[in-house]
Amino acid sequence: MNIEQIITLGQLKQSGYQSKTVHEEIRQNLINTIRNKENPFEGILGYEDTVIPDTERALLSRHNILFLGLRGQAKTRMARQMVDLLDEYIPVVAGSEVNDDPLNPMSKFARDLIAENADETPIHWVHRSERYGEKLATPDVSVADLIGDIDPIKAANLKLSFADEKVIHYGIIPRSNRGIFVINELPDLQARIQVALFNILQEGDIQIRGFKLRMPLDILFVFTANPEDYTNRGSIVTPLKDRIQSQILTHYPKDIETSLAITEQEAGILEAQREKVVVSDLVKRLIEQVAFEARSNEYVDKKSGVSARLTIAALENAVSSAERRAIIHNEEKTQVWISDLNGIIPAITGKIELVYEGEQEGPYQVAVNLIDRSIRTAFATYFPDPEQSKGKKIPTGKRSTEGKQQENPYKVVISWFDKGNELDILLDMKDAAKIAALYQVDGLFGLVKKYYPHANEKEQSLLMEFVLHGLAAYSLISKRVINGQVQFQDLMRGMMNLSQLGQEEEDDYNEMDDYNP
Repeated sequence: MNIEQIITLGQLKQSGYQSKTVHEEIRQNLINTIRNKENPFEGILGYEDTVIPDTERALLSRHNILFLGLRGQAKTRMARQMVDLLDEYIPVVAGSEVNDDPLNPMSKFARDLIAENADETPIHWVHRSERYGEKLATPDVSVADLIGDIDPIKAANLKLSFADEKVIHYGIIPRSNRGIFVINELPDLQARIQVALFNILQEGDIQIRGFKLRMPLDILFVFTANPEDYTNRGSIVTPLKDRIQSQILTHYPKDIETSLAITEQEAGILEAQREKVVVSDLVKRLIEQVAFEARSNEYVDKKSGVSARLTIAALENAVSSAERRAIIHNEEKTQVWISDLNGIIPAITGKIELVYEGEQEGPYQVAVNLIDRSIRTAFATYFPDPEQSKGKKIPTGKRSTEGKQQENPYKVVISWFDKGNELDILLDMKDAAKIAALYQVDGLFGLVKKYYPHANEKEQSLLMEFVLHGLAAYSLISKRVINGQVQFQDLMRGMMNLSQLGQEEEDDYNEMDDYNP
């Protein structure tokens, strides 16, 4: 019998329908998913061998779950995707506020309705998408919000005594009965409110204003939280943690490849932008490396974490920087240059929390330093390590014989700057003008051609710019960003101007910060 034809309790009984708890539903559907070699958490990358297996074990054990981890680790997303493990439709008593099971009613409303109508009791079918409840824990959340309270307006309208169970207004948790309920940022929930959850988790019942209710709620609870030492706003009370059967630790991507895949999947790059702006693998890796550098940086608060949202927003900003430049010059197509990474600074400063020393340094300068460190880390994977070129020759590698060495590959480029030459690259410079400027530097094209002989003109020019930024990151030449341009000079002149390095941009940022405390 089709579910559209089952509209009464009697028809439901005739169909042979059998009730299952939420935990049993999810367990059985997960078993089928695993048997079919399907991934129940599509789009969750980097958790294939850690968080996802732990979550599957917890669900097979019919456990309530606490996801514990820093921000931006897909905790809520994991919880929301559990809805797909529910049965597509379930029957409920029509009009019930708490999704009463027609075969096992628990509320007074449903029991009275069935007692009055018997097999003619109307039912309706609820889709799994409607069986999900979520609440962000904030200090102002009350027991009434979560569990319920007496509704004086309902009592007055129905002319009922406050002692009548019908005057109860159920909170969001009872209304999520026979579904999944998520509480985000659990430590922010006041301790006395957390205590109110004890009975629900252990005995499955609720208490409202002294009413002797026995409502065996059928709910899969999922909680999310940052580590307790992340904030002094609160913590999870120990008896509540004891009642949550599985605590699963989440984490950030462990390698660049996973991080790249996440950013590529989540970044909101428009099709029109993709057609206009080319983003090289090099630039994408530099952006991902910024997040890895931030997570280990002495100026960044490690307890707060560095979310994947940083790299997502940074990639979007980098593309928009290149797009804006192309629009200014009416260019049909362009690429993201290394200098465009200056445009990702706003995506960094808003997504990292600084320790005291970082606050003294200033968020703008910390962001600049993170980009430089990213370039430094990545540079040695694309070109010979410049560290070995400081005052000594570089071994030729596997083909070298003992005692045979080659000259510093960067010698000609560095010498060009040592002769008093400098290179100014405007942040909004036309692509053709930038390429022409890069070719002015002696040895720069030859260096790139040597290591990347098959690169096309656009790739070569990007790598040429990358070499300059890389040498600056290794302090072999100087670089400063001022007045909308990147200025490369020899190291000595750069040191003389060190006091001016990035000062105007930092002052501008600090002025804006004064207006946005």
